[in-house]
Amino acid sequence: MKNEFYKPFDLERLENGPTPEGDYRNAFQIERDRIIFSYPFRRLQSKTQVFQSGEYDFYRTRLTHSIEVAKIGRSICEFLKTSSAHLNDRFYIDADLTEAVGLAHDLGHPPFGHIGERKLNDLMAEFGGFEGNAQTLRILTELIYERPGTTKGIAPTRAFLDGVMKYKALHSECITTDNNTKKYPKNHFIYDEQAHWREVIFDGQTIPEALNTPDGLNHFKSIECQIMDWADDTAYSLNDIVDGIHARYINVGSLTEWATKQTLDEQQTQWLEKLCDKIRKNSYEPYFGSRIGKFVNACTLTPRGGFLSDRTQRHAFDLTIDPVAKAESKLYKKIALDLIFRSPQLQQIEFKGGHILEKVFQTLQANSGEGSGLQVLSAQVQELLKTESTATARQRRLCDYAAGLTDALAVRTYKRLFDPDFGSIAELL
Repeated sequence: MKNEFYKPFDLERLENGPTPEGDYRNAFQIERDRIIFSYPFRRLQSKTQVFQSGEYDFYRTRLTHSIEVAKIGRSICEFLKTSSAHLNDRFYIDADLTEAVGLAHDLGHPPFGHIGERKLNDLMAEFGGFEGNAQTLRILTELIYERPGTTKGIAPTRAFLDGVMKYKALHSECITTDNNTKKYPKNHFIYDEQAHWREVIFDGQTIPEALNTPDGLNHFKSIECQIMDWADDTAYSLNDIVDGIHARYINVGSLTEWATKQTLDEQQTQWLEKLCDKIRKNSYEPYFGSRIGKFVNACTLTPRGGFLSDRTQRHAFDLTIDPVAKAESKLYKKIALDLIFRSPQLQQIEFKGGHILEKVFQTLQANSGEGSGLQVLSAQVQELLKTESTATARQRRLCDYAAGLTDALAVRTYKRLFDPDFGSIAELL
């Protein structure tokens, strides 16, 4: 039975690429499978989510987080299909598409979590910045099947690419000037050279004036992107707490002390007391598992008009979240921020990760040009650099390499470069 929610506009593939004829899968299932079987997706198993990957086997990594986001997103689609008066068996949000968006949403994240993203953005400030979502877009459209002499993406549909493109403001559009000093954006942008993809998603239509601001563009999201966003919030606001309890950053004592420094309303106090009770009874894991279902059930659809709503149903609806669920998620994120991410232990590890990434990147910059003497990059990366004719493009290639490193590979690369007692002539780059 054909799903009438999607039109040819949504299914149009945006570049030449591998598009098998007569496949038993639909377009969105193909995109999902291409993500799952890709090298960038596998690398997420060794990239930090909260705690450094590999330290213990039960903490979440970027890979397990992405799988959880994809599953929650799929559940939201299935729930809305059965609960919303706006949907039916012939008109519904595609769960395969939303799952693919969830699986892909963190492909561009560098090693060492958010400190890696901030460090690369600082190092690339003069060359267009670095942003995890923009890097995801770059991987999907240029790098996922990259080989020297060719760049190739997954031939995405408009619907999939729009779902992944969480932010739509360009880096240059987000730069501000204060006393003749440029202030570069910290995050929430795509690269200037990706303006083409924004135009393709918008099908060349003029952006309305009311929407044409960085904030307006970044809040203009398809329904699948909105679902992914709430699934992401659900996954990390609940699961970061579970991992924090496992790691002993969060316990009844630390929560009680934290609460004395906050101004909590009655509902927040009840949630906190419930959390402490579940920790005491060692039943916090099934409790937070049940909260995922509550957060899924907190979703409803609200029709909207405006830009692109006449072209696609994907921009004809907003995902509305029950305010109580949003407030509960916000409380858990605040607890995780204060008790985990701002803890001296995590801050020290973040500092070390940022230092490693900065030193590696600066060494690559100093030894990647013609006549630099040393060749510290693999032959494949050197070949890719030779295809670029501008300094900005070369820096972007180096950034691609650094961002693609796993935590462990970044550490090994640092040791090979700076530790006299580490390294072997037999070790692969």
